[in-house]
Amino acid sequence: MVALEPAFGFLHEPASSQTSQSLVYDLQEPFRWLADVTTIEAFESGALDMKDFYFMGDDYRYHIETDAKRRFFELLRTKFNAGVKYKGKMWKWDTIILNKTQELARFLLGKSEHVELADLIPNMKRVDGSELRERILSLSTKKASELATGKSTLHDLR
Repeated sequence: MVALEPAFGFLHEPASSQTSQSLVYDLQEPFRWLADVTTIEAFESGALDMKDFYFMGDDYRYHIETDAKRRFFELLRTKFNAGVKYKGKMWKWDTIILNKTQELARFLLGKSEHVELADLIPNMKRVDGSELRERILSLSTKKASELATGKSTLHDLR
């Protein structure tokens, strides 16, 4: 039990397109990279593909097919339950997130002097070699457009 009011965030305000639990959106920020890495790995492994998404013109957003969503949530569950070395011990990410949330609660109640989030450095064992770099650099604007990659995204990749 953490005893924080989920409706009151620090960075996010409740919005009609989100839940009224804006604190959840604040607490996800230090751990967003876990979902980002899982997304990249899902596409690289073929667990997800662009055919798993569809566009609905009425709201200008892509939607994900139900089966693809299930596959992705399983990958996320696996990532969040993976063991990681933290403070000299093996922890699961979901346990670390709970501990950091409890740390925030102690700070807000005046029982702690600080909340330490800088110690959550991602350990990403990735090898994106020169082949991938060359593919990105040689990608034409036209080909990027065919892959549904916008000009600004292509610029950021380069």
